[in-house]
Amino acid sequence: MEYRYKKPYSSIGGVDRIKRLSYEILDQNRSKFGENFTDNKKLLNDIAIIRSKGLKNEIAGYITKFIKKENYEEENKQSKKDLSNEDDTLIEEAIESETKPTQESEEDVIEVGVESTDLTETNESTDEKTQ
Repeated sequence: MEYRYKKPYSSIGGVDRIKRLSYEILDQNRSKFGENFTDNKKLLNDIAIIRSKGLKNEIAGYITKFIKKENYEEENKQSKKDLSNEDDTLIEEAIESETKPTQESEEDVIEVGVESTDLTETNESTDEKTQ
């Protein structure tokens, strides 16, 4: 008896049947499909004639998965873009604050050599006056 290797059906044609059919349907009706499997299955009934219940479910499931993945990638791309814009503005603000001369307020200035006991004595004298 002779053994003969047979190619699996999914590798014939490069893309398996479910993906190929799903892409053909999506090319014509992408805007009608959404992230809900049951809605996609009902819409698939209206658009195409698929006699096999299992094949119809697989195509609707693949379309749903494909659209969810596409939306997820778009959200990630948008959030990364927003984060990079925020980082750019923070960097610009940091550069601007470094280049501007700092203005010292009276609270920020600490005088060296001034005794702090003078302040505590004045606070004690005001406390005695209030009592």
